[in-house]
Parts: sequence; C-alpha cells; structure tokens
Amino acid sequence: MRYCVPVPCFFGKEDFCEAIRKIGALGFDCAETYGWKNLDLDKVRAACEESGVELLSMCTTEFGMTLPDNQEKWLDGLRESCAAAKKVGASRLITQVGPDTGEDRAVQHDRIVAALRAARPILEESGIIIMIEPLNTYVNHPGYYLWSSREAFDIIHEVDHPLVKVVYDIYHQQIMEGNIIPSVTNNLDCIAHLHSAGHPGRHELQFGENDYKVIFDAIDKSGYTGACGLEYMPTMDPVESLKEFRRIYMGE
Repeated sequence: MRYCVPVPCFFGKEDFCEAIRKIGALGFDCAETYGWKNLDLDKVRAACEESGVELLSMCTTEFGMTLPDNQEKWLDGLRESCAAAKKVGASRLITQVGPDTGEDRAVQHDRIVAALRAARPILEESGIIIMIEPLNTYVNHPGYYLWSSREAFDIIHEVDHPLVKVVYDIYHQQIMEGNIIPSVTNNLDCIAHLHSAGHPGRHELQFGENDYKVIFDAIDKSGYTGACGLEYMPTMDPVESLKEFRRIYMGE
C-alpha cells in the first residue's frame, strides 16, 4: 500500500509546488489535494514530474447530488474537474454527495445513483475515477447524507461502473460504524482510495484508539494495491509528524 500526503493538511500555507517537492524529499511518492481552482495546474504537474510525486486525487467543484434539480450543475462541475484532473495528471476525483434534505432517504439515494449513472460518459471520456465519500455526522459533518459505508457500497453496486468507486475514510467510519478491517477487506471491489486519522481528535494515527499497524497489515494482506491518504491534522511539526509516521508504520 502506498501512503499519500494531503497537501492542505500538512503544508496548506506553503506554496503548493514547494509542498510537493517537500513531500517527495520526505520519501512519499503520492499526494492529494481538495480545491484546485487556485492552482497553476501546469506548474503543479511539472513539480510532480520533477519530484517523482504523483498527485493522485482532487475534489470536484460541486457536491450536491442529493439536492433536487441539481444534477446538471453537479455534472457540469464534474466535466470541469475531470478536465483539470487530466491536465494535472490526477487519476481520481473525490465528491461528497450533499446534505440530507429531509426527504425520504430512498429518494435521496436514488438521486445519487441517477447522478452517478449520468456521469458515466464523462468519466469514460476522461478515464478519471469518481469516488463518493461517506463522512461522520457525529463530530465533523452534521447534516451530511451519506454516513454509512454499507450504503456507499450499495450505491457503487447499483451504478455498476469501473470508474465509480468509494473513498473509505477509516477515521469517519470508526466514528460511525467501527468494524474497519472487514468493511475494507470484504469490499475491495468498491474502494479506490483510503483515508486515515487518529480518533478522537483527527490527529496522528498513533494517538488514536485504532491500532493502525494491525489495520494496515490486514489491508495489505487482503490484496489492496491502492493508496491511503494521511488525512489528519498534525499536532507535531508537519515534517516531524510525517517522519514519525514513516518510523512507526513503514519501519524507517
């Protein structure tokens, strides 16, 4: 498994290209980001190629698949985001599904499925993977619709397309469900990316209640070949935090 550094979590106040170079110098070969509109995508791609760091994923500009009459706006954002991803060399996009509108959950579920089915031609043209993300509603995202990994996997099976997947965030799912190892290893067909953080607090992995050594070992043994983003807020100096991660979890 590769370990991926989200630039905003560690180096959000620094020049993005310099951050990419710093991530490469620390021995990581992949990074991710969220919003991309303020980036010079040509310069970012050049920095990635120079430093040997793959920018794996970014976010779409629109999130509201649950909202009535919002599908076209979400699809327009997806087109724009796919073009940006191709330009910078990213292979994946993360999209949040939107708020719980208060309507029957089956209605909102079906809207998400319909939007993702409508996205298939855009994804096929670009070759970009779109990833929906279940989030926790207890601590960080009250009012968000998709909190269950099980429902996320059901959506992926209903859409049934190789470019439509889930980003499984271990931190969020620890809060909402637990049962992390079986949830990941039994659903690798649905998962294109992982996120991680220590709970409680969303800080370094070693400071939380999960034994990430056990989790990472089980996921590696399951045959997962993707990446895990270190999506936490460091309590230590960011560089020292990443070095400590490598020492604890990569044996360096």
